Amino acid sequence: MISVQDNPATAIRAVLFDFGGVLAEEGFREGLKAIARRHGLDPEEFYRQGAEAVYESGYVVGGGSEADFWDLLCRRGGLPVYEPGFTHAILRRFVLRPEMMAAVRTLRRRGFLTVILSDQTDWLDQLDARDGFFRAFDRIFNSYYLGKGKRDPSIFDDVLRTLAVEPPQALFVDDNAGHIERAAARGLKTILFQDQQQLLSDLEQFLKPHFRAGE
Repeated sequence: MISVQDNPATAIRAVLFDFGGVLAEEGFREGLKAIARRHGLDPEEFYRQGAEAVYESGYVVGGGSEADFWDLLCRRGGLPVYEPGFTHAILRRFVLRPEMMAAVRTLRRRGFLTVILSDQTDWLDQLDARDGFFRAFDRIFNSYYLGKGKRDPSIFDDVLRTLAVEPPQALFVDDNAGHIERAAARGLKTILFQDQQQLLSDLEQFLKPHFRAGE
């Protein structure tokens, strides 16, 4: 839904998208749940452990390695040993959503800055090497290289400073309510992603007459 403090009359210059769960299917969550089911573990709990381990290992902010992440998750999640297929189980589930990518291209043609702001690791680079989506965006901001993630509200200040965009001129789309709340507190306009049709409708409301779904 659109955050209540938004003023649609304020000119938006940049649209910032989360990656997993917005532009693509949420491969991290679904991959971890698949691993858990295969090993007789509780999928929701294993995913919760994974979401914490990727931060606590430092991997998501470039302060730790993939091996550090898997070592911590296996110990906490109840797996005896890392298996080489674990990473593939995650990456193959990050499937780009064609309607979302079409919307991004429409926005860019209409003159909006299109931006990825993702709490991701170097996996995002691997996914781009596979799918080639970086070229649809003006800028890519990845927590792995920024040294901080969206749990830290100052990341929004840093990104907008780099873009030379004021908070009311930025629209941020994410499927994580906590990230949305932190962005809104920093003055950004926000949309909590629920499904693709809802988002396309919200984009039209915010950006008309400059954006129409399917154009």
